[in-house]
Amino acid sequence: MSRTLNIAILVFDDVEALDLGGPYEVFTTATRMQQRAQPGTAPAFSVQCVARTLDAVRARAGLRVLPDADFASAAPPDVLVVPGGVIDTAAACAATRQWVAQAAEGADITASVCTGAFILAAAGVLREGPVTTHWEDIGDLRAQFPQLTVQEHVRWVDQGRLVTSAGISAGIDMSLHLVSRLLGPALAERTARQMDTPWNPTP
Repeated sequence: MSRTLNIAILVFDDVEALDLGGPYEVFTTATRMQQRAQPGTAPAFSVQCVARTLDAVRARAGLRVLPDADFASAAPPDVLVVPGGVIDTAAACAATRQWVAQAAEGADITASVCTGAFILAAAGVLREGPVTTHWEDIGDLRAQFPQLTVQEHVRWVDQGRLVTSAGISAGIDMSLHLVSRLLGPALAERTARQMDTPWNPTP
């Protein structure tokens, strides 16, 4: 790999902490593992948490997150990750929808964890085709966005530029899948081992 890939993870009030933390840990750990194996090369990933403003975000259950960038200052992402949580306010926010749509348009891959799929659909990024979300929200996603083919009993769904996953641990699996897609299965396997998490590369 000749350049560092920019990863942007959307953060918003009531984001599910592990929907955010899982992908963050995967991409940052993958970078450490890649640097150990290939010292002196460009880091695999640069990860930013991006919010509407630079104010602290209060995640679900109270964890506070300081964003690295706001919508105006965030680097254009190669990979955009939209986590879930209580997403009603974020999905209804015009500025959030606009930034997500713009970031997704320029990204090579846009991914969601859990109810992050609702934000992608509200922003017009998910328009059709197979998707998934947390098992508890399957019916709501079908009802609100009937043009989507919402799949059950899968960990993630890969449409190429659009990838959606089920809940917390599925978001970790999906992120490892993205590492494998971008930089090969060996790095994904080494990352999973370093994280001490089982990884099944089959969705």
